[in-house]
Amino acid sequence: PPWVTLLLFFMFSGSSSEIILTQSPGSQSVVPGQTVSITCRSSSSIGSCLNWYLQKPRETPKLLVYYASTRQSGVSDRFSGSYSGTQFTLTISGIQAEDAAVYYCQSWDERT
Repeated sequence: PPWVTLLLFFMFSGSSSEIILTQSPGSQSVVPGQTVSITCRSSSSIGSCLNWYLQKPRETPKLLVYYASTRQSGVSDRFSGSYSGTQFTLTISGIQAEDAAVYYCQSWDERT
């Protein structure tokens, strides 16, 4: 049978006057069962102040991981977050067709 190809879009979440987030890759085509990593780099130190979301067409964004590595309740353990310094990674293991979505990283200034 032919491979089922997934297309995942990873989008830049925006920036403030102090923090710029750069997300990569821009998009990726994968097959079910693969492990995919999405990276988000911050222009300055933000500690663990980073969240990961996914959004499907005509749906509101869904929180996957907060504070860089804490999985939101009810989210599959196939999703995991990690970080080192200013580099943050969302890993999706055993990817499935239902995981096709737009993925966002989002940060904030904890001092505000």
